[in-house]
Amino acid sequence: MAPAGSGPSHDAPRRRPFKSGPGAGSAAAAAFHGPQGPAGRAPGCRSVSVAFPGPVTQQGCCHFACELLKHVLYQRHQLPLPYEQLAYFYRRALPHAIKKKPHSQDLGSSRKCQQLLMELEGVFRHLEAMFNLTLVPRVLILLGGNAMSPKELYEINLEGISVSNAEESLQTPSCVRKLFHSLFLADVFSELQAVPVMGTIVMVQGHRDCGIDWFRPKLNYKVPTRGRKLTVNLSCGGNSSTNPSTQQGVTSAWDNYIWFQAPVTVKGFHE
Repeated sequence: MAPAGSGPSHDAPRRRPFKSGPGAGSAAAAAFHGPQGPAGRAPGCRSVSVAFPGPVTQQGCCHFACELLKHVLYQRHQLPLPYEQLAYFYRRALPHAIKKKPHSQDLGSSRKCQQLLMELEGVFRHLEAMFNLTLVPRVLILLGGNAMSPKELYEINLEGISVSNAEESLQTPSCVRKLFHSLFLADVFSELQAVPVMGTIVMVQGHRDCGIDWFRPKLNYKVPTRGRKLTVNLSCGGNSSTNPSTQQGVTSAWDNYIWFQAPVTVKGFHE
């Protein structure tokens, strides 16, 4: 499965994240923690938990990460349209732009769109390679600032996922629908507020010896604790022999896993 491929859009109308008041998200196991949140959590931390009724494939996990990256970029005004629509309209308009001389403003916007799409397609392609080489317990999407101190942090926690082969796993499209239905119920992007164009950094946790050569290893990287944070916790019912947490125990399962950083900072753009 190619996670960056075209498909039905799951993007609802844009909403502002981190709503402080109670919403309709209790059914989706969403929890907002105030300034004095439990266990010393930073202000603005929120989580959504999604439990699938069975195992999923490793490719399915990659698809979840890619779809969430697209969704976050659109909801946080880094894309003028949902990713699939933006890619479709850009490719459809490209032959017409070649035939006629474009205005300088249109040319600049077209170049920004082309650059953004190329960077995202590269990230999706190398994420797929990463998921093929190693189990990936966590993915970070960092908006604004830098990798050590982003303005917003979106964490995809896959530690509770059970991985199996395609024959024994749930269908990925149904899992994606459940994921986005849970996000919609949790209302994590409510009261949309426009934000400026920012850079987006993608961090992936994988085995230190996985052999990936595009992502850069960050041996001493620590997940930032300040700023706005949304954690999406994904889990599965049942067990899987390929999940290290079932083989080695919770304390040592991820000892040999380190953070890797994508070598590109994806720059959003406004039309």
